[in-house]
Amino acid sequence: MSVTPVCAFDELADGTARKFVVDGVAVAVVRIGTDVYAIGDVCSHANVSLSEGEVWCDEKEIECWKHGSSFSLVTGEPQTLPAIKPVPVYVAR
Repeated sequence: MSVTPVCAFDELADGTARKFVVDGVAVAVVRIGTDVYAIGDVCSHANVSLSEGEVWCDEKEIECWKHGSSFSLVTGEPQTLPAIKPVPVYVAR
């Protein structure tokens, strides 16, 4: 497994997502308190950037701004319709 630094922890605002491109793949990096999550940045329902959506800290989810699907930051599984396919998740530290 390779490690690709994208930013310092202090550069991530708590409760927000930032988009990074790693080896040609768009990844949304999310900070919630002292935890960091990395999830595929493209909604599985439509070609929309998840990093532009809202982060639900208590649920550890990110919501697609276009159609309202939310995804678990832990598993990538959709939590609400219309998305039915998961998005990839990555190890973040």
